[in-house]
Amino acid sequence: MNSWLTLVTTLPSENATERQRAWRALKASGAAVLRDGVYLLPDRPDCRLTLESLAADIRTSNGSAWLLEVANPTEGNFTSLFDRSNDYAPLLTAASSLLTQCSATNAADSLKQVRKLRKAFAALSAIDFFPGPARQQADQALLDLDTHCNRLLSPDEPTAAAGDVRSCALQDYQQRLWATRQRPWVDRLASAWLIKRFIDPAATFLWLATPADCPAHAVGFDFDGASFTHIGARVTFEVLVESFALQQPTLLQPALLRLGTLVHCLDAGGLQPVEAAGLETILAGLRQQITDDDTLLTAAFAVFDALHAAFSPPASS
Repeated sequence: MNSWLTLVTTLPSENATERQRAWRALKASGAAVLRDGVYLLPDRPDCRLTLESLAADIRTSNGSAWLLEVANPTEGNFTSLFDRSNDYAPLLTAASSLLTQCSATNAADSLKQVRKLRKAFAALSAIDFFPGPARQQADQALLDLDTHCNRLLSPDEPTAAAGDVRSCALQDYQQRLWATRQRPWVDRLASAWLIKRFIDPAATFLWLATPADCPAHAVGFDFDGASFTHIGARVTFEVLVESFALQQPTLLQPALLRLGTLVHCLDAGGLQPVEAAGLETILAGLRQQITDDDTLLTAAFAVFDALHAAFSPPASS
């Protein structure tokens, strides 16, 4: 059985502003209301911190607050008070509507709407302490919508291959010609940046009208049948990081892993890092302004260089 935290509060009736602020904070925390001034959350570290902080704020506002532990209650189904199933319904409705409206002409705008839905989903998931089928259904609907919009934006997106990521030696991939589909989007841009910065500094790139145009001597990436492409749940950027062991515990690790999370979100969907919307907007703007793929890549390199620097630990003095 679960153990619980109960916050019992009182605030002066004349202090309407503080009462409203406390109520908004409790609602945002996902607390259940047992009665006026009595609130309930599961006994978890994050919930405890939330209620302790709120109790301190209430006392500062000349109110009273007691945080009590309730272990294994014998009466009442407290878990049912946290059923969020109905809260996912608007997300499912919005995702279904957007899926029917999304087309090749409005895919970029539709993706912006998907990001907003993902943000709402993340906020709801954060207070869904006992998730059920509704959360999984909403997550899958948003993933399907994200995939659909991305495929419209980038029609030849590769199908994920099965199997394990193979290990590769850096010395075998120097001064090579690397080929991928033309008009690159986030995974191809980020993968090319990764290749040039961490795998093959002398790399040159060939932009293919179709994957069938890939020369036999080139190293293909991010298309079906390429040397490096999606495998399982990993996008090409993540496959390259793992193939060349760039995720090993070094100063590169936290920055590249964070970049991988961003690229994965924008290319294949999933939970959205806070930087995702900004990166998507910048890359979409560059792609719209720049028609030459080499020039586009140069501009994108500056963006990924800046992100890598921001994500990297500060150099020790």
